[in-house]
Amino acid sequence: MIQAFVLFLFAGVAEIGGGYLIWLAIREGKPLSWGIAGGFALALYGVIATFQSFPSFGRVYAAYGGVFIILSVLWGWGVDRKTPDFYDWIGAGICMIGVCVMLFAPRQ
Repeated sequence: MIQAFVLFLFAGVAEIGGGYLIWLAIREGKPLSWGIAGGFALALYGVIATFQSFPSFGRVYAAYGGVFIILSVLWGWGVDRKTPDFYDWIGAGICMIGVCVMLFAPRQ
């Protein structure tokens, strides 16, 4: 379980960070090299996700989607300095419950 969480965390930082670098390059006039670095980070995200031990691609990516939402709220808070409100936290909590159900529910 800890390995799954760590991989989701690394994948999330690569995906959100990569997207953020591309955003900065295109929307805020940062150098093109920032956008290229963002593209590499996004490719790295795709590789990191393959190290999950869960057998189902769809289930892993669905669960990662919930983790991505939570990490995006935290990224916005820490990097963009946009404080999440009550509803952001409720939504993130619902996502975490969904992630746990998808990944850790007993299956036949």
